[in-house]
Amino acid sequence: MVASADGKIVQLGSYAASKGNNSISGLSSGAFMTVQLHLARSASFAGAGIIAGGPFRCAETYQPSGLVTAEDSRIENSLYICMNPLIPQTGPDAQRLVEMARDTAKAGLIDDIANLADDRLYIFTGSEDDVVYSDVVAKTRQFYEMLGVKRDNIVYRDDVPAGHSIITDNPEDSDLPTNQPPYINNGGFMQSHDILRHIYDDLKAPAAQANGQLLRFDQTEFLGEDAPWASMSRFGYAYIPSRVLQGAVKAPRVHIALHGCKQGYNYTDYVNGRADIANQPPYGNRYITTTGYNHIAESNDIIVLYPQAEGTDNGSIQNPDGCWDWWGYSNKDAASPYYSRNAVQIKAIHAMLDRLCA
Repeated sequence: MVASADGKIVQLGSYAASKGNNSISGLSSGAFMTVQLHLARSASFAGAGIIAGGPFRCAETYQPSGLVTAEDSRIENSLYICMNPLIPQTGPDAQRLVEMARDTAKAGLIDDIANLADDRLYIFTGSEDDVVYSDVVAKTRQFYEMLGVKRDNIVYRDDVPAGHSIITDNPEDSDLPTNQPPYINNGGFMQSHDILRHIYDDLKAPAAQANGQLLRFDQTEFLGEDAPWASMSRFGYAYIPSRVLQGAVKAPRVHIALHGCKQGYNYTDYVNGRADIANQPPYGNRYITTTGYNHIAESNDIIVLYPQAEGTDNGSIQNPDGCWDWWGYSNKDAASPYYSRNAVQIKAIHAMLDRLCA
């Protein structure tokens, strides 16, 4: 795989990519963000892959009483409703969240719900996942069906004894039932390939070699004055297939791949509010380079965009595990809540997509 031509940081380029036939997938917090971005910008996407993620605005399933702040309520919801509900009945309320999604669209904060009807969805939960329970992910399927997505367009898998992870066929990855970082487990198949094959039914077999370029670009230009709220890294990555680099592809598709917590390229554990650099884990950019996206993208002329979140633990933002925001830590103001079209992270990621499509 070729890095940026001179080994330096580059500016994300424009490739006249598709305006509406793009897709997105993610694991864990990246899966929750996948759902948020999918709804917020549904006009841009033809499908989504959700691995261990809950429905839209899941962290607001139960509204706070007068004794609990909205922020505290979202945190409690995220932990005990959207990740580890005691029993299925205490999990997310799909009907309520559907109503909230429709109200959010009517308020003009997200795209028209009708855009979702023909989209293709891959939804997965490992039967050994003890981080985000399968009961939660089942509500994600129910949520989309209630919003009008055709049942035949949804692949739902809960039959693999996987822990909390994206699955590969790499022998060096963790055992399939593992529930710990780097959350990349060997299950004998490339889940990224299954996701893309379902979203796009015209794909060729993965290339033996990813002969395009894996570019490291400056994410900060897409953050601007929102940077203090973003909890996003300095760099993002993009895989550009060789034929796209040569200008031989008209309107290439873009797939956005969102890592989960503790999977960003510069993740370090936080101890007492400080980055524990001395014990930084050796995960690095494995989500970017070993999860299989680049090889199937190479043979099918799909650009893969890898935005990067990072750990932040200070007086303003508590995101020590480097998760994407699905409970509100990045709320800048009332006009840009974390799930909306104007949310700090959603706006930045979509701006990257716009650049690729320009």
